[in-house]
Order: sequence, then C-alpha cells, then structure tokens
Amino acid sequence: MADAQLEAALERAKARLDTLDYYPQPVRSERVRIYVAPWFFRIPGLRSYRGYAFWRTILLRDHGASDDLVTHELCHVWQGQHRALHMSWKHLSTRYRSNPYEAEARRAVAKTATSGVRP
Repeated sequence: MADAQLEAALERAKARLDTLDYYPQPVRSERVRIYVAPWFFRIPGLRSYRGYAFWRTILLRDHGASDDLVTHELCHVWQGQHRALHMSWKHLSTRYRSNPYEAEARRAVAKTATSGVRP
C-alpha cells in the first residue's frame, strides 16, 4: 500500500466512524498518520497484532491491511481523543479480549460494515 492508498484507507475509516455517535465529537483524523511497520510487530507481546494505534499514529503489520482494520485502529484514536486516561487505565488493568475499548472498536467495525459507507 502506497502512502496515497494508506491515506485513502484512513479517509474511508473516518467516513465510517462519522456515522456513529459514540462520542460527542467526530474523530479528528487530520493529524493522524498511518504507516506500515512490520518491525514493530516483531516486538515480544505484539507479535499477534495486525495493527496498533498510538495517539496520532496507526501502525500496520503489512500492506494488505483491510479497511476494517484501519477503522478499528482509528476508533482507538477516537477513543483516546475523548477518554485518554480511562483508556490507558483499562489497557493496563484489563485483558485484551475483555477490554471495553476493544469491544467498542470491534462493534464500530461491525456496525459500519453493513451501513453502506464501506466500498
């Protein structure tokens, strides 16, 4: 995926999330950067992940990332824009599968996949 393709995927993910009302304001994606960084996913503890979101950066394992994955990771950016401290606490205190923010991101993907927004 070239930079233009990554940016287009980010725009599609934002369009999908904009259909949801999870937070008072839509996700702000203008300063979000997205990169393919396979080296990051070689770090122990991250090997099973395909994507990872920081405050304004999304890292993907490979160029074959789906729009669903980009939407999931952008949802984490959105969560951080509204609930940064709580999100950080839950990340440290809750297992991945039972983390409410992971569940919310999975729900966002599922809800927007059938809304007609996704190409």
